[in-house]
Amino acid sequence: MAYIPFYELFPELAQRETRSVTIKNNPSLPDGEYGLLEAYCNELGCDCRRVMFNILTPEGTEALAVVAYGWESKAFYARWFGGNDPDIIQQMQGPILNPGSPQSQLAPALLQLVHYILQDEAYVARLKRHYQLFKQAVNEQAGHPSQHRSRRSKPKAKGRKRRK
Repeated sequence: MAYIPFYELFPELAQRETRSVTIKNNPSLPDGEYGLLEAYCNELGCDCRRVMFNILTPEGTEALAVVAYGWESKAFYARWFGGNDPDIIQQMQGPILNPGSPQSQLAPALLQLVHYILQDEAYVARLKRHYQLFKQAVNEQAGHPSQHRSRRSKPKAKGRKRRK
């Protein structure tokens, strides 16, 4: 599953709605602006309900941290994954430093910053809206009928036949 920056499909919306934070006098982070660039999964039919934040400064070209955030419950990710491996579930439900991404020395402090930012319920709602828009666009671009299930529906169990 590949994660594609939100701004690639929605450049104007991303420009208006990308969260950035200005830090001053924080003992763990240098003063400056930190942007949380959102990326979402582009796999057709996937309903992982996660975002990857690539955290950058305006001066930087490389992410200082990549934080994965899954906003659903551990039970949701156990059903979605099709198993109850606590290590995998912990990596799905977050926020967590993405284990597959390079991280700078500032990554642990940036993870704490993300924890703080995610207390803003309006921002989390914005992420969910961005996710919905992104998944719909991915499916439409592929000429695929939207396979994205609503938040209220349960993921399909593997091996279960579909009723008509």
